[in-house]
Amino acid sequence: MNPWTKKSIDIANKQNYLDKLLDVYPMNPEGPRELDLKKWSEVEKYYNDANLPQLVETLLGFDLFPIKDSYIAYLKRDKGALGRNVETVNRLGKSLLGMGLPKIKEKCAEPKETNRQVGPMFRNWVNRGGLSVDITTDVERFKNSKEDLLLDLGDEGLMNFANKNLNYNGEKGLDLIAKFGGEFVVAEAKFLTDFGGHQNAQFNDAITLVKNDQVKATKVAVLDGVPYIEGSNKMSLAVRSNNDQNIMSVLVLKEFLHQL
Repeated sequence: MNPWTKKSIDIANKQNYLDKLLDVYPMNPEGPRELDLKKWSEVEKYYNDANLPQLVETLLGFDLFPIKDSYIAYLKRDKGALGRNVETVNRLGKSLLGMGLPKIKEKCAEPKETNRQVGPMFRNWVNRGGLSVDITTDVERFKNSKEDLLLDLGDEGLMNFANKNLNYNGEKGLDLIAKFGGEFVVAEAKFLTDFGGHQNAQFNDAITLVKNDQVKATKVAVLDGVPYIEGSNKMSLAVRSNNDQNIMSVLVLKEFLHQL
């Protein structure tokens, strides 16, 4: 097994792994969402009038619809569908009337789930000095530097730099472009909260990067969360069978980079 992968597995299974991750992925719950007062007064009016089509349409304008229903995403994207699907609108409207206004308001104001906030956390940690190295936005300085250095250009800027200079042909931005020991380093960082579905796609994105031999850089998949739990699922098996790819926890990333 790759030694950095093994070290990551050992930390996850023998130490206070989740406690240590809090510095990078703090998972602080957000407060309730702020609701548009004008829109909410309209909700109250349509609710009291039992005007189901207007009630449903108005609530579709909020960030969070108060009912989890497989048809909501469609209706949000095609408002014209409201007039064509009377039974669906009535079904949703009757459910809303049954909830009561206080519950509707509570559901609309629910804070974002923490697993939807993790995207920028790795980059924020890096920019706070998590890797103990200077950061630059100067592309020429970065390219010509013989010192260890991080490049900070935002998602699109990092992707464009990698496309132009490192033969990276991906369509998604990278989470890290750096220079350590005179080598370019690129990485994708993922905190994987569970097995299956969207989380598998996230895992595959990171693995695709480290297996891309066309990229002219040291490639790292910075994975954290459930892949280090022993099991028969795809993520766990792929991590434990890894011999030569740089797959590791963020908790060993700094050590790995500074030994290059």
